[in-house]
Amino acid sequence: MTFRPLPAQAPATLLREAKPLKALFGQAQRLSNLQRLVESQLQPAAREHCHVASWRDGCLLLIVTDGHWATRLRYQQRRLQRQLQALEEFATLTKILFKVQPQGGQNRGTDRAVHLSNSAAQSIQAAAEGISDPRLRAALERLASHTQKSE
Repeated sequence: MTFRPLPAQAPATLLREAKPLKALFGQAQRLSNLQRLVESQLQPAAREHCHVASWRDGCLLLIVTDGHWATRLRYQQRRLQRQLQALEEFATLTKILFKVQPQGGQNRGTDRAVHLSNSAAQSIQAAAEGISDPRLRAALERLASHTQKSE
């Protein structure tokens, strides 16, 4: 008995016909449509900072990039809710929740590189030459190698 793989299908066909993928694709399209509607009611500056996370049971959950934008949107919450309720898709909207989720790639406080002037590096190197402990000497030499590139 030999194994015969199923014929390859186009990704668009799989998204429309495979049941789990079809449901996932439908949910993604629904959220994309809701995102477009919410963006149409937001101020242009706020659009890139606010994303629809979910819409169920009359509750709209919006993910905001930082606390500043969450505060600004909370001040405008009633106006936004009224405007969205006027749209057919949000007719049953009862509340809007804002959750702050910072964008990935922003590592604050992790830049701990040490930069020394040439004179400081020379002083540390001179101190390292007088040290007999090999581990301490190696550590001082590594520290002395962190000179500023501009000098």
